[in-house]
Amino acid sequence: MFALGPHLFEISARRFLEGIHRTHGAPALAAAAALPGVSAELDQHAAAVRDILDLGVDSAEQIPATVLLAGYIRGLLSELTEPLTEPTDWATAQWLHMRLAGACLNGSYCVAPAAPKAS
Repeated sequence: MFALGPHLFEISARRFLEGIHRTHGAPALAAAAALPGVSAELDQHAAAVRDILDLGVDSAEQIPATVLLAGYIRGLLSELTEPLTEPTDWATAQWLHMRLAGACLNGSYCVAPAAPKAS
């Protein structure tokens, strides 16, 4: 018998990150393709998140990357006092929206949703 605990954390984290990618990562990437300023800001947020997770978490190498990233994002969202709405214009998006989108850009942390199967 094996322990399911770590696998359940990863599955939960993956599902959560897929939702963040759908609401923030993919739309921000689309905007960044047309707006260099958005691209630069996303890159800065992605680097900041990467540094926080790599350097600011004790024993980070022992925790699955998806779990680290999901925990970081959940921490950001737990501080909200109002429901999070999707930005209407990425060129003027608030800090939190850009941070969530930037978090989706981290290669080892990014969890893009699987492409639908052709029928």
